Amino acid sequence: MGFLKKLDDGLSVVERQLLGWSIVIMAVNTVANVIMRLGFSSSIFFSEELNQFLIILVTFVGISEAARMGRHIRMSAFTDMLPPKASKIMMIIITGGTACLLFLLAWYSVGYVSSLITSNRLTPALRIPYYFTVLWVPFGLTVTGIQFLFAAATNIFKPGTHLSYRVEDTFEAEDHHL
Repeated sequence: MGFLKKLDDGLSVVERQLLGWSIVIMAVNTVANVIMRLGFSSSIFFSEELNQFLIILVTFVGISEAARMGRHIRMSAFTDMLPPKASKIMMIIITGGTACLLFLLAWYSVGYVSSLITSNRLTPALRIPYYFTVLWVPFGLTVTGIQFLFAAATNIFKPGTHLSYRVEDTFEAEDHHL
């Protein structure tokens, strides 16, 4: 488990850097484009395309970081009403099922990227291969699937109910002491 934690810690650093720099670049790009439009009546020709690429990157890298930190969207009204053992079993089923679904989506997204590679399509403004813009999709889905797999394993092997392998569900503990 120590090796996996170090690997995940390293991946978290890379993800946070990608997210941070992508958001900075989007902000600078957007402000520069606004200045160009208002000051010079001409847009930066690649601005919208660059921001679309960065939004895809932030979305699909961000879901992994959200899963790692237990900050993903979840509907917990039903599981919050369950006793701790049943809640834990549901969390194992939910995180395991989510991991499987994400791996399936990653598989399909690899097929999509492969089809884009063979199509030789280029982006309109930057003229780069279109598949470069969606390479983050299979990466993000796979890494997020791994995060949910870690969460399922954590729920199996550790006491308590965990949202991720790093974050324990504290609502459940607070709720059952009332």
